[in-house]
Amino acid sequence: MESVGVEGEAAGGAGARAVPAGEWEREPHPSDSLRTFGAVVQALREHAGLSRVELSSRVQYSKHTVESVELGRRMPDEAFVERAEEALGNTGALRKAARHLTRGEAGLAAWFRRWARLEREAVSLCTYECRLVPGLLQSEAYARAVFEGTIPLRTDEELEAQLTARMERQAMMRERPRVPFSFIVEEHVFRRRFGDAGAMRELVDHVLERSAPRNVALQVVPLEAGLHACLDGPVQLLETPEGRRLAYSEGQENGRLITDAKQVSVLCRRYETLRSQALSPNESRALLERLRGEL
Repeated sequence: MESVGVEGEAAGGAGARAVPAGEWEREPHPSDSLRTFGAVVQALREHAGLSRVELSSRVQYSKHTVESVELGRRMPDEAFVERAEEALGNTGALRKAARHLTRGEAGLAAWFRRWARLEREAVSLCTYECRLVPGLLQSEAYARAVFEGTIPLRTDEELEAQLTARMERQAMMRERPRVPFSFIVEEHVFRRRFGDAGAMRELVDHVLERSAPRNVALQVVPLEAGLHACLDGPVQLLETPEGRRLAYSEGQENGRLITDAKQVSVLCRRYETLRSQALSPNESRALLERLRGEL
């Protein structure tokens, strides 16, 4: 499954301290760019021989704020960037780095964010899944059930952030009708029960609807197909606008973006081989409709 864990500490609640003038709230979902910017600030500060207290005095923000910026927990405002730039040598590094700052993507696991960004620009996307219905095809009730069953347990707010991110990610399939989406899913994935019969029928209906457009191909690997070349686990493949092929694989609490051309080539060959072994899109739809009738 495309992980969508929520990371980072929750923002202050009823007992949280008031934010002094000139400071701002902690970022609930730190991004890679915030962490990188913070590391640059820390490196320049240490090169200048300044402590956090000394830098806080020069930029007119608290030591706590300087620390939070350096750890990637806060989005620096323009005043902080300018004062820090002046205090740390006017190299221009902070001004340039600040142009590329982005907030974290709520609901997406840190290891999945880069792939999620690549997806939005891809000219083709292929997905093989043997554990769960692919995230781009999940019904809301199915996604919620998946998130509710994760360990450690999530708060209601975290769960809703995950669910929102999952549903918003699905929008790219509707918004990009010229991009081919290919899915190969094991039959047993659709047979795994969750909720009641109504929830199962809703899931199948949702999958049939999402896979109906001409640019979407869903193929099911039937139970009787036996062993095949993709048994090492789920994989996703995409092609960038520049024609480069990349892959993504995921396991327990981690995910890996694969950029090595030889490794990606092997995964592409495995996927194409499995595509020839799976049911055709029409046969796959017929199978799902039969499964729905059995509910």
